[in-house]
Amino acid sequence: MTERRAYPSDLSDARWELIEPVLSAWRYERHGRALGFGRPAEIDLREIMNAILHVDRTGVQWRYLPHDFPNWNTVYGYFAKWQSQGIFTQLNGLLRKLIREREGRNAEPSACVIDAQSVKTSTSVPATSQGTDNAKKIVGRKRSIVTDTLGLLLAVLVTAASVQDSVAGTHLLDRVAAEHPTIRKTWVDGGYRKHFVEHAATLGIDMEITARTPGTRGFTPIPKRWAVERTYGWLMLHRRLARDYETLPAHSEAMVHLAMTDLRARRLTGESTVSWREPTSSDQLRVTG
Repeated sequence: MTERRAYPSDLSDARWELIEPVLSAWRYERHGRALGFGRPAEIDLREIMNAILHVDRTGVQWRYLPHDFPNWNTVYGYFAKWQSQGIFTQLNGLLRKLIREREGRNAEPSACVIDAQSVKTSTSVPATSQGTDNAKKIVGRKRSIVTDTLGLLLAVLVTAASVQDSVAGTHLLDRVAAEHPTIRKTWVDGGYRKHFVEHAATLGIDMEITARTPGTRGFTPIPKRWAVERTYGWLMLHRRLARDYETLPAHSEAMVHLAMTDLRARRLTGESTVSWREPTSSDQLRVTG
């Protein structure tokens, strides 16, 4: 393959080393066949992942991928296949466990934080999968996420913005309780209703509603719940998530997993994440997540 000039979104050797075993195992299970369509596995999986991360990081449309990446149809085909087979979820889970262990935590969390974010959508999103968040006056979709107390993603659910936080939260909490049975505590904000607290109790999870101190002005981190708010800030470093561009909600969820995989891999390798805001040099301001 002809060497090309690297993009800032490309995987470094160190980050590729972290995720390569998962993708190689995926290919091996398919007997060396790309996408399961009977064609020889000649595509470089690292280049495919670089192209997918380029979309997630820059917000470019699939058809507008630079020509030095593999053909956009091929890249999108891998993205769709990996999403449907849970590869992005698997990658995110692997890196989360590595970070927790490096931080001296148990691999599996005992507590989590739940929150929701409503975002506007593009014209490519079907009206049937959208709704109106009356509280925030946003027409679009809602991303509900669960993180551990370090802000590392455990689960994400994308719904119409009209879906009440407690309804989406119930589905998420059921999933988290099944996949992470060690969780016994969770924090939420005041938008989650009493029946959600009662549902958590049936799962053996103690739910605490946290809120701002009355009379507080300006930005004040809310104890425990600040971790999930910070995670949403991390996600906004990826332009594809500035609004929802995906036709399928499942693909929107995959983009969140991709962003977290990118951020967590950089954290493990000690690499900084480029911020697009307020450039101070030709290489832009750099921040760490």
